[in-house]
Amino acid sequence: MQQIRRGGYPKTANPQVFGQVIAGGMTALLALVAVLFQGCAAPLAPQVQRSAEYAFDRPAETGLGRHAAALAQGHAGESGFFIEDTGRQAFMQRATLIEAAERSIDAQYYIWNSDVSGRYLALRLLMAADRGVRIRLLLDDINLSGRDAVIAALDSHANIEIRIYNPFATRTGYGRVVEALADFRRINRRMHNKTFVVDGAFGIVGGRNIGDEYFGMHPQVNFRDRDMLAVGPVVRDISANFDFYWNSPAAVPIAALSGAGEPDALQRGMAQARADAGDTRKLRYKPMQQADAAHAEVKRWLPLLEWAPAELVFSEPLLATLPEDDQPSRAAVRLGELMRASQREILMESAYFILGEPQLEGIEELGERGVTMQALTNSLASNDLVGNHAGYARGRKGMLESGIQLYELRPDAKSCTQWIVADDGCPGAVSLHAKTMVFDRSVLYVGSFNLNLRSIYLNGETVLIVHSPRLAMAVADSIEQAMHPDNSWRVSMGENRALQWSGNDGTYGHEPATGGWRRFKAGLFGLLPIEKYY
Repeated sequence: MQQIRRGGYPKTANPQVFGQVIAGGMTALLALVAVLFQGCAAPLAPQVQRSAEYAFDRPAETGLGRHAAALAQGHAGESGFFIEDTGRQAFMQRATLIEAAERSIDAQYYIWNSDVSGRYLALRLLMAADRGVRIRLLLDDINLSGRDAVIAALDSHANIEIRIYNPFATRTGYGRVVEALADFRRINRRMHNKTFVVDGAFGIVGGRNIGDEYFGMHPQVNFRDRDMLAVGPVVRDISANFDFYWNSPAAVPIAALSGAGEPDALQRGMAQARADAGDTRKLRYKPMQQADAAHAEVKRWLPLLEWAPAELVFSEPLLATLPEDDQPSRAAVRLGELMRASQREILMESAYFILGEPQLEGIEELGERGVTMQALTNSLASNDLVGNHAGYARGRKGMLESGIQLYELRPDAKSCTQWIVADDGCPGAVSLHAKTMVFDRSVLYVGSFNLNLRSIYLNGETVLIVHSPRLAMAVADSIEQAMHPDNSWRVSMGENRALQWSGNDGTYGHEPATGGWRRFKAGLFGLLPIEKYY
């Protein structure tokens, strides 16, 4: 294999792997084996005949639409935004919008966990459907093994329709691993998008999935993440993104994948779900469950919105045939345009940070004309996936030599209490999950797009680009706070290109706050030239 300059990544012919299909230490090895099966890719299946469906497009007929329209006067061509910077905000705003919904909720997620927060939000969707709200839920299949019965039960409601993106034919067990290997090229293409639209009036786009760790409710590890609440014309674009994926051949109705179950069992399950829907005892934050209170809460948000021009960019979903996997997605292309247009500074925050030769060359060119670049990503101690960190670590020296200033998040970051905003402090460790970029402190790029090869070439992604110096400055300040020595280690190269990590607790010559076994696993994965597979 031909090596690129500066000690960066080797060039490999095949992009990325199904990162979460296989857990544990065998992931990297099986990913490498999977290359042997690439000629076995099958078409998308099953193919289900259905009519195209589209988002609710009359928000003025709803209370939420009227709230948004009243404030939009005087902001022609602009949309209003609120940065969901804490787990509390992200959960409470979603829960509030569900209670305020009158006509429709469209939700698209890579992961929707069956934990406390995930179950609660799902049950409130059920209650919204009971009062006549149309629910469309589009879920990637990567995290759904063994959950078909529950999903099918919800789907049996007259006002709920659930589709599964790029599903496995094998629904449970180790057969999914075999299928992932045999049909690697298809299974490897995942829907990483995260969007949420209510009554065609309010939308949420960002990095969060649905689950306790994304909302500051997990007892052990919680994510530092970021979303944008939006109103105005950009919400139509978020709905168009949803419709594009919803109507693609890759979005298969759950009923086509598994039986709906026995009618009596379904009725009992739905009755129990309705009985549980009002239970908030296990939630760290207590959302309201009355429409009037929800609308009053929404009215309190409206003066906080920042109005600015914006654009939504999303990668294409899988269609009838698989696209080539060596061309950057639309979201990646637009990101490249914003980087090249920068004149002074780029701030980057990405959970996973894996760049290839073209990206490193572009960054070096920016540095040569005086653009400074700072990037925050996870340390080995804070990364939830050792394999992803190994992919990043293989190219870390190359990134430094390209001119990027690197910072790695500490799992004990002191600002965790501000990011989580829980009444009982910051439980456990903190990990970075945000995917945000700021260009010249005037343009903000927020969404599901990680700065890694998977997001560039394979995943479906959705990003929101907001042209607002005020919002860009606020996020830049937040990223810089996370880079502070209390929260992160600064990575640099010393004598003989040896890496060192500096923070408020001194300087280390190895990955800080980690044991020898974790460093050994990361180093072992790093020996494999498969960074495109993470």
